[in-house]
Amino acid sequence: MFLPLLATVGALLVVTDARTWWQAVVLALGVVAALVAFVWWAARDLSRVALPCLIVTAAVWALGVLVTGNDTAFYGISIVGPLTIPQLPRHRGWAALGVTAYVAATGAARLLVTEEHLSGVLIAYVIVPAGVTAVLTGLMFPNQRFYGLVAELEEAREREAELAVIRERMRFASDLHDIQGHTLHVVKLKITLAQRLLHSDAERVEQELREVHTLVSDTINQTKELAYAQRRLNLSAELENAKNLFEAAGIRVRVDREAEVDAHVGELLGQVLRETTTNILRHAQAGQVRITLSESGIAIVNDGAREAPLPELRGLATLRERVAGNGGELTVEQKDGRFLTAAAFPHGRSDAAR
Repeated sequence: MFLPLLATVGALLVVTDARTWWQAVVLALGVVAALVAFVWWAARDLSRVALPCLIVTAAVWALGVLVTGNDTAFYGISIVGPLTIPQLPRHRGWAALGVTAYVAATGAARLLVTEEHLSGVLIAYVIVPAGVTAVLTGLMFPNQRFYGLVAELEEAREREAELAVIRERMRFASDLHDIQGHTLHVVKLKITLAQRLLHSDAERVEQELREVHTLVSDTINQTKELAYAQRRLNLSAELENAKNLFEAAGIRVRVDREAEVDAHVGELLGQVLRETTTNILRHAQAGQVRITLSESGIAIVNDGAREAPLPELRGLATLRERVAGNGGELTVEQKDGRFLTAAAFPHGRSDAAR
């Protein structure tokens, strides 16, 4: 927002104050250095260019005072100095005083090379440049603290989102343990029993092995279902879990129930909600999420979608196939910073449930 304004002001100063091409080049160098510093400051990486930009703008001011006679040549250093000083780890006050003193002293040096009226030189080359630099530097100190607080809040929010994703992974791991841990324990007991009966009761051994085979087959199927988020889910439980995860990440949640959800499609809608919740926490910078439930559908809308092409989300791609295979439709849209994920079954039930 401020970059076009700074560029416009700099261009106007060059056009109005430069009387020769040489003066225009000198003034333009200061403006360009100021714009470069602002761009890197906005990217929170000013330290890479701060020193070169300070040197260039300081040199432009000195040339403007002693050689070209341009009293607007302080524009560059009045931008770069206030941007750089608040980011110093220490001695910021002395640095601010030093930059202001340099601007004032350099401007006062105009008296050595001109016979212009004393008061005019002091106002144009000392008081105005030093005053503008001092005021802008003073204003940047509270701004820097504000941006620091914003950065800390963003980091805290990212950590909360990461923790929410980790909790979801732990829940998945718990489900996997519930499936396989019990099975492996039972298999171990049955195999131990079969070993003991191997030479005394072959028929019982055969029965135990058949049961082991059945148990292992069931566990494989359950594990596959879990891996593809196809394990039977409770929509109400998933809704409560999603609300808890979003609130833990500092995201406001609004739930609208237009009608009671058809029990036949509840499981698939629960899967859509779970996958969408994970995607929002991982890929968006959301501040608000709205979940709308109808008799045979769900719509989740979040803000904070990044201005980029629609990402390829494998989990949703898998769900799209399953929803379509059961007579429904999964819609994913991104527009104006908002992301919509919606699933609907026009006939009110999935084929799989019939």
